[in-house]
Amino acid sequence: MKLRPLEVSELNSYIKKLIADEPILGNVMVKGEVSNFKIHSSGNVYLSLKDKDSKVNCIILRRNFAQDMVIKDGTKIIASGSVRVYERDGAYQLYINSVEVEGMGNLYYQYLQMKERLEKEGLFSPMHKKKIPRFPKVIGVITSPTGAVIRDIINVVSRRYPRVEIKLFPVLVQGERSEESLIRALDFFNRRDDIDTIIIGRGGGSLEELWSFNSEALARKIFDSKIPIISAVGHETDYTICDFVADLRAPTPSSAAELATPDLKDLLASQDILVKRMSRAVSNKIEIERQKVSRSIEKTHTIVQKDMIDMSYVRLDRMQERMAASVDRRMVDYKNKLSLIGVSMGNLNPFSVMDRGYSVVESSGGLVQKTTDVELGEDIDILLSDGSLRCQVKEKICR
Repeated sequence: MKLRPLEVSELNSYIKKLIADEPILGNVMVKGEVSNFKIHSSGNVYLSLKDKDSKVNCIILRRNFAQDMVIKDGTKIIASGSVRVYERDGAYQLYINSVEVEGMGNLYYQYLQMKERLEKEGLFSPMHKKKIPRFPKVIGVITSPTGAVIRDIINVVSRRYPRVEIKLFPVLVQGERSEESLIRALDFFNRRDDIDTIIIGRGGGSLEELWSFNSEALARKIFDSKIPIISAVGHETDYTICDFVADLRAPTPSSAAELATPDLKDLLASQDILVKRMSRAVSNKIEIERQKVSRSIEKTHTIVQKDMIDMSYVRLDRMQERMAASVDRRMVDYKNKLSLIGVSMGNLNPFSVMDRGYSVVESSGGLVQKTTDVELGEDIDILLSDGSLRCQVKEKICR
């Protein structure tokens, strides 16, 4: 018996049915390296999974794709989903339902679980976010004393708003003791009454290196803070629990410094514009009054009335002179303030104090300011301009 030839669509439809009826392909796990990663405008994600010999095209539908998934080209993942046939092209694809990043799947799963739980509790809700002060006097910074973060913050603040004072609480930003160090810093600043804004940050790193900033204890401490907090942890693509619970998230430490301060140049420019507007308004008012006086002259011919009009001109001239002098004094005052700001910039830089031979002493209880803050035999850290020293208290000499 001669077989009837199949149409192409019939063949593709038959293969689709075979694959759809295969239970193993309906719930399959595939591991490989991500390539050709692309997020479509529809929200669906298209990528390929490959090993050294083969590759398979994959789709993550918008409803299954979380924006905080740490997937990019080169990431090795374990994808769970189902195999389906696209009849029109006669091609099969893996429809991915969930993703586990190979090598850190358990850690990332913990992160997602904690994020979901804290979000349900309302810790990320906008209604709990505190407003960042527009004109801070003192900014507390929680970061490593030797990293690039503190220097970036100081440079940006000094350029934008040098009249603000920076208080640094040096902490460990990764490792076993880092979580405790970060919490101690938040407690220290919240006991003070002079801190307007807190910036907590560190540079980029892996999920493991940033894990202290995913601490539930730290998240709750940030939520309970009476002082507004800006989080600047990692690079722009890194998201931690700290970022979600903070009052404001900055993509980089430099951006955090910009968000925490106004630009003094813009403020002075705005004031200059206001002064010029005021001057124009006064000039317009004077001109209007002059026109009124001129019309009065045309209407009167008596000597007495002319004398009164002349006196009005004199008063208007004096008013114009006073306003011009007031504007000049205001501009001179602004220039003097800018000069004083430049002189005070060096005094506000905490590193310049260390460069002159001073140091910061820290114990497990926080900053050491008096001999009573430490005990004999206790280990202390001495922070210098070029590093730190680990020491032990041998003797206390009181003055």
